[in-house]
Order: sequence, then C-alpha cells, then structure tokens
Amino acid sequence: MSVLDKISVKMTRPYREEDLPAMVDIWNAVVTAGRAFPQEDLLDVDTAREFFAAQSHTAVATLAGRIVGLYILHPNNVGRCGHVANASYAVAERLRGHGLGQLLVEDSLRQAAKLGFRGLQFNAVVASNAGAVALYEKLGFGRVGTVPGGFRNVEGVYEDIHLYYRPVE
Repeated sequence: MSVLDKISVKMTRPYREEDLPAMVDIWNAVVTAGRAFPQEDLLDVDTAREFFAAQSHTAVATLAGRIVGLYILHPNNVGRCGHVANASYAVAERLRGHGLGQLLVEDSLRQAAKLGFRGLQFNAVVASNAGAVALYEKLGFGRVGTVPGGFRNVEGVYEDIHLYYRPVE
C-alpha cells in the first residue's frame, strides 16, 4: 500500500506566498536532477515569487496539508498562437509514481479550459522520461513530433524530446 492509499486527501489549489519555499525545493530538485526540465538555474524564494506570479496559472498539490507537487500553465506562444497552452509539472521525489502527476495534469487541463486555451502542448518531453510519456499518452495526448538530440541531460548526453498535444475540452 502506498502513502497515497493511506492518506486519501489530495487536492490542487492556486499557490500562496507561504507555499514558495516548498515549491522551490520541489522545482529545484527536478532542475538539479537534469533529466526533465530544460532549466539549469535554480530558483530562490525571490526569483520563484516572480517566476510563478508571471504564469497564467500556478497551482500546488497538497497531501495532508503539505505541498507535494506543483504546475505552471501559460501560453505556449504569443499572438496568433497564444490560444495553445504549455505546462510544466513537478512532484516531490518521494511521491512520484503515485498519481500526483495525473492529478496535476488533469487540473491543468481544467484550468486551461477556464482560461480560454484551446489546447495544451508540451514542447520538450524527454524520451527517457517514461513516466511522463506514459501519463501523457494515457490522458489522450498525441505525440506530434520528435526532435533528435533536443535535450542535453545532466551528464551532457543528448536525448530526443517529444512534442505532445491535446485539445482542451
């Protein structure tokens, strides 16, 4: 039985100022691992405040009152392409593989619809990120392309990235 089976209360909500330290820890763990996010620079509370506030929507996942994941949602592009959203997700390492990613993606799809986006596109899903690939395909995202060697991982190895898209309903 997983931790999430024992503690069934899990939810998402818009982030608050007091969430920033936990959000920074979770986000930076993904950046430091160097296997999923393109970012290389770590956030501190001040840069996180600015970064998360600049998104169309930023939400956290909570479990028993603790921040265990987050996502950002924003336009994938500008102007005539601004109706398609893009999102990034981060889950606390100890809780990965227990459904929080799905909770975050499903919530981001709802929020994207509320904000008037027509679709959600992921530009850089690292091919070796099997959990993300499986989740996106399970949730109806279609792979629309691959960029050979589009991601340089933490060891300096170039990996393929996949582009995924799904209409927002």
